[in-house]
Amino acid sequence: MWPLKMVFSIMGHRRWSLVIFLMVYAGWLCIFTHAQMKIPPETVQKWAGTLSQQIIAIATKYSGAPLLQKKLKDVEPIIKIKEVDGARLVLEFSDEIERMLGSKMKSVKRLADTAEDADLYHEFNASLKFDYFNALSVNTMDEEGNSIELGGEFPLEENEHFNKLAVNTLMSDIQVPTNVYNKDPDILNGVYMSEALNDVFISNFQKDPTLTWQYFGSSTGFFRLYPGIKWTPDSNGVVSFDCRNRNWYIQAATSPKDIVIVVDVSGSMKGLKMTIAKHTINTILDTLGENDFVNVIAYSDYIRYVEPCFKGTLVQADLDNREHFKLLVEELHVKGEATVKKAMKESFRILADARANGQGSLCNQAIMLITDGAMEDFQSVFEEFNWPDKKVRVFTYLIGRDMTFSENVKWIACNNKGYYTHVSTLADVQENVMEYLHVLSRPMVINHDHDIIWTEAYMDSVLPNTKELFKSKAHSLLLMTSVAMPVFSKKKETLSHGILLGVVGTDVPLMEVMKIASRYKLGAHGYAFLITNNGYILAHPDLRPLYYDGKKLKPKPNYNSVDLSEAEWEDTEDSLRTAMVKGETGTSTLDVRAAVDKGKRPLFLKNDYFYTSINETPFSFGMVLTRGHGQYMFFGNVSVEEGLHDLQQPDLSLANEWTYCETDIDPHHRKLTQLQAVVRYLTGKEPDLECDEVLLQQTLFDAVVTAPLEAYWTALTLSATGVDEGMETAFLGTRSGLMRVIRYAGSEKRAGRKFLTHVDKANLFTVDHFPIWYRLAAENKPGQFFFYVPHDDINKGRNTFVAVTAVTVTEGKKTALGGAIGMQASLDLLERLFFSVAKQVSCKTSETCSDVEGICPLSCESIDVNCYLVDYNGFVLLSKERGDVSKFFGEIDGSVMAQLLKSGLYKRVTLYDYQAMCKHVHHHSSGARPLLSPFYGLLALIKWFFSNFMMFLLEFNICGLWHNDYVVDAYNKQRKVEVMQPCNTEYPGFMYDTSIRETNSIIKCGRCQKMFVLQQVYNTNLVLLVVQADCDCTRQYAPITLTPKEVKYNATVKCNRMKSQKIRRRPESCHAYHPHENASDCGGACEIAMCLTLFFICLVTSLGIG
Repeated sequence: MWPLKMVFSIMGHRRWSLVIFLMVYAGWLCIFTHAQMKIPPETVQKWAGTLSQQIIAIATKYSGAPLLQKKLKDVEPIIKIKEVDGARLVLEFSDEIERMLGSKMKSVKRLADTAEDADLYHEFNASLKFDYFNALSVNTMDEEGNSIELGGEFPLEENEHFNKLAVNTLMSDIQVPTNVYNKDPDILNGVYMSEALNDVFISNFQKDPTLTWQYFGSSTGFFRLYPGIKWTPDSNGVVSFDCRNRNWYIQAATSPKDIVIVVDVSGSMKGLKMTIAKHTINTILDTLGENDFVNVIAYSDYIRYVEPCFKGTLVQADLDNREHFKLLVEELHVKGEATVKKAMKESFRILADARANGQGSLCNQAIMLITDGAMEDFQSVFEEFNWPDKKVRVFTYLIGRDMTFSENVKWIACNNKGYYTHVSTLADVQENVMEYLHVLSRPMVINHDHDIIWTEAYMDSVLPNTKELFKSKAHSLLLMTSVAMPVFSKKKETLSHGILLGVVGTDVPLMEVMKIASRYKLGAHGYAFLITNNGYILAHPDLRPLYYDGKKLKPKPNYNSVDLSEAEWEDTEDSLRTAMVKGETGTSTLDVRAAVDKGKRPLFLKNDYFYTSINETPFSFGMVLTRGHGQYMFFGNVSVEEGLHDLQQPDLSLANEWTYCETDIDPHHRKLTQLQAVVRYLTGKEPDLECDEVLLQQTLFDAVVTAPLEAYWTALTLSATGVDEGMETAFLGTRSGLMRVIRYAGSEKRAGRKFLTHVDKANLFTVDHFPIWYRLAAENKPGQFFFYVPHDDINKGRNTFVAVTAVTVTEGKKTALGGAIGMQASLDLLERLFFSVAKQVSCKTSETCSDVEGICPLSCESIDVNCYLVDYNGFVLLSKERGDVSKFFGEIDGSVMAQLLKSGLYKRVTLYDYQAMCKHVHHHSSGARPLLSPFYGLLALIKWFFSNFMMFLLEFNICGLWHNDYVVDAYNKQRKVEVMQPCNTEYPGFMYDTSIRETNSIIKCGRCQKMFVLQQVYNTNLVLLVVQADCDCTRQYAPITLTPKEVKYNATVKCNRMKSQKIRRRPESCHAYHPHENASDCGGACEIAMCLTLFFICLVTSLGIG
């Protein structure tokens, strides 16, 4: 028998063991219960049902959508629905564009004829004294209040037609670059001669009031511009603009060309010489255009291509390739001895192969030799490759002050129909490079062939208000093209010299061209576009020529060499592009993945493409109609009197960027809005206005049909119960560009103050797109509201939401889109409604918890769960955390989004961006020199001072003071910098499978499990998502983001992409040879006279301190 004490001890031990067991059990039970937290699906279903009823009721009430649909239904017996004939429409548009561009060409031809006649009867006077209006000096006074030289009073008046710039439409004025002497005899004679253009400028503008800037760029460097303006120098007071560098001048002055640039990188080229050589290469590259072809070879004791990928071939000199070459040229370093003969042979082979294989421009061919001397005998090279025909011209640029080998270098140019120049400073580069253009123009001048050229798209960065235009206009239509024609000397005594006097031209804003393709005829997703003979985009709604570098908008490096295949990337076979580049007329159909709302919302569309060429230009025009609603237009008929009454209601506006009536012809009409012009035309006050009668009729009809909405909205505002707090705006839009907007709350009370104001371009009818809400409604089921949070540069607050729906009309089996109607409100309103619905009361007293398995009471305000309203593209419309609103749900909860993707509720759609900009690491040469000691630094400073001073005395060059040519450091330290460069990216979009109405699931996340329930909010584009809040899955599931990923290519693929030459249409004319060309004028050396005493002082100073 155990002692009593021992028994109690054993019993006590068992009792404690039992307690521990019960505690452990309870803990596991707690964990198990936690893991099995159940969110009742039936509760979420009830919430979704109630929420659906209430938000649809609010959207219906405040938008008035049923009323508009009823009105359209009432007029169905009197309307006609017609299918848009795309094949006929594209020809109508192209004919009108052709007439417009033809008018510009006639104006330029008149300018060229006048300039040549004026020169023919002008005798050069070396002592001519002549005052003219210098654009830099006009209306400028000196300290005593007198007009400065070449200034004077020059009346200027703000003009709507010229982007509200102050101009003088009665006179042109003259701009001269800073590096050109404005009283040089050549300048004075040219300005005096070209005064004859003033009357033609004015006459052209009167005949064609849609003309913009007209100009004459002289080969001597001055620029005559009409209308006259006050020219603004840059921040340093320098006028760097030189008309001879502009694409319109270069392309008009020369035919297409193949250029091989050969640069000496031997050891003798170090320091300043290499800097000048690089600048020379870049300047030559700047003279090339998309019809030219180029390559760059560097040589020392061996030859190498600056881009190895381009070995043995020529590449198109578009902006993208030119900028690529410039980056590579910057990295050139000197080394070894020069053996130029090998480089010359390689250059001739490249050009010969291009000729033989039908590649390149098939026109002019030239080699540009940049060197500080040539000691070898080249005659054998020229005999083998170029003589006697001399099909390849050779231009030589002697770099540096050493003239030892000048005769050799000159001999090379003179014996190959080229031109020799001596470039001793950076300031010499520009003028010397331009000489080759005058040589290449000789055959054309002698033939007297006035080829009219059209440039690729470009952005005019010269005019002072360009930055303001960036912010106020559609970026895709900021570009322009120019039409230009060369001006020749007709004097018989200089005929064989082929003297180019200059180039005349005019600018054509592409926005004005694209306005011809009326938006209302193309529908919500339809659009028009223009491309060049090279397949590059002139105008396209998906062209994005600008990018943000920090907060600053800048043109992309390749903004005007974006290929059509990069915007229409679903055209994988290039069939559309090929047909258009060849100038064909036809149609094609593509299934496309489009995206709206800044690429966030993918759409699957079937597009019909219609295309044709624009005669007498290198351009092709295309347009797109989307199958479905884009195929049909409906037409109604009402009296002018009835329509006019409703058109003048205060809630109505018209798309001011559209052309209802042409207000740009008569200067008195330019200050009219489109609505004012329409009213004045219809009331007979301006019967001479040219108006689109079809569009006006449709606008009047829309005004009458939508008029009851104004009374309906007003009645809501004045009702006894008032408007729900947070309700802000009701709006509608029709295909005619008509909008009605009413504000339920004053500006000070609205969260979305800028919504549907003139700055909110994305939500207005513009020249290149329908509003976002209209396009979203068009792809949604008519009568079903589409809810979303507007979030862009204007609507940054993410504190409002929009509900919009489409309305339709039907005739027989054809249904057309009548318009879109919706409302906008503060997010506070939706939150109040949502959280009042998404909660239960008490599980003891409320019937809502009876027979419910799971958490009860359940509330979206509880810390136990997170509730979200998510749209069909995965963006959060509502959450407890306001910071979640408008974010992609995968960024907030990657675990749940991954499960939704896995189960097929959301599907990933891969989209591509071939106009992206990516950060790349670039090795940049730093100008930092290691500081060895204070003494060394002092000596270096003294050396710099004396060297520069002596060189200044040796060679007095004012421009050299601006360019610190003599302190080009020889100590280049490489450092890594991040630069933005063009790239290709892919990014995901997401779409909900609407056939799945509900789901629930449990996600295993390590030690816990997360439950979620998803339920469709019926008759909307939303789902209600309730997620268990206390299970963190971030370790197991990364966020799913929309971040674009750069498409990386291996070296071989990248090389093939870079040098691949897509099908292009060559310019029809080529002027490469004329038997009467006088090639004896092949340049000469610029001697440097120097004082020996100064030379030796400089030499001793440099050697002594060095």
